[in-house]
Amino acid sequence: MGKREGIQRFLRHWMAGSRWSGRAFPPGSLVRLEAALEREEHSYNGEICFVVEQALDWWRLLRGVTPRDRAGELFAQLGLWDTEKNNGVLLYVLLADRSIELVADRAIRRLVGDSGWQTICSGMEAEFRRGRFLEGSLEAIRAVAALVRQYFPVQAGSGTAPPPDLSALEHDRTVSEGETNR
Repeated sequence: MGKREGIQRFLRHWMAGSRWSGRAFPPGSLVRLEAALEREEHSYNGEICFVVEQALDWWRLLRGVTPRDRAGELFAQLGLWDTEKNNGVLLYVLLADRSIELVADRAIRRLVGDSGWQTICSGMEAEFRRGRFLEGSLEAIRAVAALVRQYFPVQAGSGTAPPPDLSALEHDRTVSEGETNR
């Protein structure tokens, strides 16, 4: 990234504030996303998380952290790599960079394949371009849940693990139970 692009990115993140979050995900939409995740979680044996960040901290920007890097950090921080069947999935949206990242643990990633994840990200991107952030996110959650359910359905007598502890995340992030998958 050149100096000019770096300065532009820093300014985008600095100016992001809550204005993008409120416009992209108005009050009530995050509650709907959480409800969608809760509805789906009883149909599969795995873990799905959805994270929206307005912008990165200045020190991450100075270090050159990419949206993919940040998604990887959150994937680890939320313990999605530590599911019993290696089937955790993170959908990550970084508003300031207009970026979507999908990170899937090794078992589910192998079963679905890159084209399956790319289809989900492409659909989400198309809805976001139309300004339909909630609808695109809900559809992505349903699509990811369908894939996890296909390969890891709930077995009789089993349940899903409790959601990860999200209290360690900073208050300016919205978290609930990627540009694209690469």
